[in-house]
This record gives sequence, C-alpha cells and structure tokens, in this order.
Amino acid sequence: MSLDRRGEIATPPNRYDLTLGSDKSSSLSRSEAGTYDIIQAEIQHAKRQELATGVALAHNGHNGNANGNGLPISSNSHDIEAEVKKRKWPTEPSYFLAKELLMTERTYKKDLDVLNSSLRQVLSLEDVEQLQPLFELLDSLAQHHNLFLRDIEHRMVLWEGRGNHETHRIGDVMMKHMGALPIYDEYVQTHLDILHCMNDMYESDQRFRQLYKEFEQQKICYLPIGELLLKPLNRLLHYQLLLERLCDYYAEEHTDYADCQAVYHLLIRSTKQIRAHLPDSANFVELCELQRDISFEQLVQPHRRLIRQGCLLKHSKRGLQQRMFFLFSDILLYGSKSPLDQSFRILGHVPVRSLLTENAEHNTFSIFGGQCAITVSAGTTAEKTLWLAELSKAAADIKNRPPNMQLQLTTLKNCSSSEEGLDMLGLSNGTNSLNSSTGGGNGPLTPQQLQLQQQNKTQPSRSNTALHVCWHRGATVGLGDHLIAAEHQLSGYLLRKFKNSSGWQKLWVVFTSFCLYFYKSYQDEFALASLPLLGYTVGPPGHQDAVQKEFVFKLSFKNHVYFFRAESAHTYNRWLEVLRSTTQTQDFKNVHSHASNN
Repeated sequence: MSLDRRGEIATPPNRYDLTLGSDKSSSLSRSEAGTYDIIQAEIQHAKRQELATGVALAHNGHNGNANGNGLPISSNSHDIEAEVKKRKWPTEPSYFLAKELLMTERTYKKDLDVLNSSLRQVLSLEDVEQLQPLFELLDSLAQHHNLFLRDIEHRMVLWEGRGNHETHRIGDVMMKHMGALPIYDEYVQTHLDILHCMNDMYESDQRFRQLYKEFEQQKICYLPIGELLLKPLNRLLHYQLLLERLCDYYAEEHTDYADCQAVYHLLIRSTKQIRAHLPDSANFVELCELQRDISFEQLVQPHRRLIRQGCLLKHSKRGLQQRMFFLFSDILLYGSKSPLDQSFRILGHVPVRSLLTENAEHNTFSIFGGQCAITVSAGTTAEKTLWLAELSKAAADIKNRPPNMQLQLTTLKNCSSSEEGLDMLGLSNGTNSLNSSTGGGNGPLTPQQLQLQQQNKTQPSRSNTALHVCWHRGATVGLGDHLIAAEHQLSGYLLRKFKNSSGWQKLWVVFTSFCLYFYKSYQDEFALASLPLLGYTVGPPGHQDAVQKEFVFKLSFKNHVYFFRAESAHTYNRWLEVLRSTTQTQDFKNVHSHASNN
C-alpha cells in the first residue's frame, strides 16, 4: 500500500454521515459504537418512502391517506418502526473488540494531533527544523491514521446496520493499513534519540524550556509531552492485544480469522522491538519528568534507573512526617513538597551500594546507609513488603555492576540527611495526614512566602502526574507499573453517577497514565474533568450502595465514591480488567512477583 494518499482523503460520494447523535441521552445507545444512529436513519428513510408513495398515489387519483391495500400510511409507519427497533444489535465478542479498536483509535488520533499540529504551531521554525525527524514521522503517522479511522468508522456503521455477514469483521480493514508498519519501525529506532534531543533542548535553551512548559500547561496537552511521544509504541501493543483476543474467539473457518492471524504475525516483529526498547524509553521519560519536579541536579544519568517512588511516614523527634521517597538503581532520595510551589525539595539521601534494611512491627521498617538511619512506616503491609523487596534487590544488583557503571554521587551538596533547616523552610509539621494537600507548616507564612504562594496558585499545576498523586494519596508506583499502565488504555462512553446523586450522566471517558479523563463527547478538545486513580479500589457495588442497574462498577478512595455503568457485560469486564491493572491493587501482584523471584 502506498502511504502517500493525500489526494484520497476527500469525502467519497454516498459516504455515510458520521455525525454523532445528541449527548443529552441518559442511556447508552448501541449506535454510539459507529457514531451513526442506524435506527433513526432507517425510520426516517421508511417514512420518506411512504410519503413519496402517498404522493404518487394521490397523483394517480387514489386516496393520499391510504396505500394500495387501503391501509392507513400511519399504521404502516408504526409497523416499520417497530420492526426496525426489534432488530438485534451485535453481541458477539468480536464486535466489542472491533468497537474498542474504534474508540481507542479516536483517542490515539487526537494524541498524534496534539504533537503534530498543536505542538508544532507553538515552536519556532528553528525548533521544528531541529526536531525534523520527529515531525516527518508524525506527518506520516497522521496521514495513515486519518484514513485508518475513516475505514474503521465505515465498517462499524455497516456492522451495526444493514451490512451482511461479510461486514462483521475487522481483520481485513487492519490488513489494508499494514503498509504503515515501516513508519512504526523507524519510529521505534529513532524515538529515543528524539527524546534525548528534546531533553537537551529543554536543558540548554531557556526560550525552548519556557515554550515547553507553557504548552504542557495548555488544556489540550493533557499528558506530559514525553508520555505522548511514547503513544505510537503503546498503540501497536494494543493492536496486538486486540488481535490475540480476536484470534482466540474465532474458529479457524471464520471469515475474519485468516486476516487477523496475518496481521498479528506482521505485528510480532515490530512489537518485539518495542518491548525491547520501551523499558529504557519509559525510564528516560520518567527521569526527565522527575528532574523538572524535584530539586536535584543532574538526575538524568545514562545508567540510572527509576525503581519506585512513593509516600512513607518518616519517624522523627517531631513525630510522623510525610516524606516522598525515590528509589533509583544507585541512590535513594527522600524529600517533601514545598508549600510555596509544586516542586519537591530533597532533604536526604542513602547510597544504594551501602543500603541495608531492617523489618519492624506493624508496617514499620528501618533503612540504613552511610551514616544515615531512617525509620519509616508504610500505609499497608503489602506496601511495606514491596518497599523492602525492592530496596534489597537494588542493593544486591548494584554490587554486581561493573565499577565504571557505578555513578558518583557528586550532586548532593544541597542535601542533608539530618534535615537541617526544616523549621526555617516551613516544611516541618507534626503528624501529616496521608491525604494532605501540602507539606504542612508550623506557623503563619511570611508576606514574601504568601506572595509567592499566590503567584503559584494562578499557574496551572502538574497535579495529575504520578508524583503529585502519590503525595496527595499516600500511594506508591514503580517503573513496572508505568509500563503496565501504558499498555492498558481504554476509551469509550460510560454513564457516571456520584455517590449521593440519582441521575446518570453520559460521558466520553479516556483512561491513560493512571487517570480517567472525562469529555462530553469524543470530539471535544479539552477534558471537562479528570480523576487520578492511584490509591483507588475498583469493583462491583455492594448491597449498601443500592445500585440496581446492570454492568455497574464502583471506584472508591476513602469517602470518595463514583459509579460507572457500561453498555454490556463485555465492556464492563474490559473496564474492570484495565482499571484493576493500574490501581493500587497492582501492589499485591508486585509483592507476589518479588516473593517468587527472591
């Protein structure tokens, strides 16, 4: 397939009108899968045909209010309407998997547009030229996915409408567009160089840094730029997942089986390369993000790897103090969030090479290293077990590294393991709540501090990033969790109800990077609201919730409770699967994994 099909994007004749129906409905219409209301279209078509027939009969001297058999036209209209509405909608798993492809493709196309169109517009010509390899690839991907999305939408309209059994398939549509794989292969090979180039520009060019920060604060950029740059890699992994499930469902004689198998085998080589590169790429993106949020020079190092970040309560003479811990392959840092801005100030460190741990009662344990001794408490036993396992493994791994790969700790001149000067900085507090929104404070802020705090309140924050959510929720997340979250993404319509409300609101929901984003429809550019899910639990509602609807799942954190309703059992199970893979229940999976590896 030729990838240069710019002249073919024009709307062909007799193409279906793909206009979305009203979003004011309080129920999920099955027609939402294809964005075209087949029932209403067929009813209107039938009525127009009847009207035309009635006019013709009147012209021939017959009663215009009756058809050829003497029956009132209105009665026939009601019969047709009833017959149309009786028609069963697709219920097979292949239909819902194809629908998931459509829904997530819409989100992916918008993610590409954020980078290829919106970001490009704010950069200077010099910046675009320096990032030319990126924008050339994005151009090619955007052209391809405009056509791909058009074909998927058309196929789903036929699948839900008057199409015959031959249209109940999606593998042939995917096969038609596999000519784009060479673009992805090139993206896999070059994306890490692009990430490094962009980070170098950010660190060395104050003008570019300001543009970068301002763009990330725009509503359209709902994720950090680094995470958006990894989307093409994650997209191929999602294709592979859907194809695996389609092939598992189909019998070999099914009309769609051969195409799905063929596409799956075409994808395998590319996805193997992606899985080999993605851990390093995700690690680099996370290091760059942390570098911009914590006061630690030269955090991004060639061989440094993020293992885990999370909130622990540090024992001190002042009582329990909330601290954010960052475990890397060579160093353990801990610090606190400044009440004046969104940054984290590093207060102490422990070299991983000399690190030792000691278990204690309840959820408490001690960390020793160099001349530092820290006692901390985790929120749960599972969380404590997770930290102890990863701290011990990191200490064992670094001793097996060659001397030339052991990083020198040359950037610790501003760190103090004794946390000197905390009172002066306003960071010392008695017993911080795990859900506190700031690092606390011992007394009233100075006029200068109040002025700085007010200035920062007017600036958009990065409150949805994993770092800030971990701080507010007392949660923890590791690099492995980031990789799982990247692979488990979902989009679609859900009905949402609050804990104490009676009505349901239909929303377009996008789940990515541990967070739900809510839109009125998939065509909206900006999210109406978002809900970070680290720390939340997900499952069916209980008897005490008194929710009588089908396919409802419940999200809860402390006294925050939300109910969401899916359109089918398949969709319900899919949302549960994805949400459970990236909420805090993942900690328990990690604990079992570490226990089996040690």
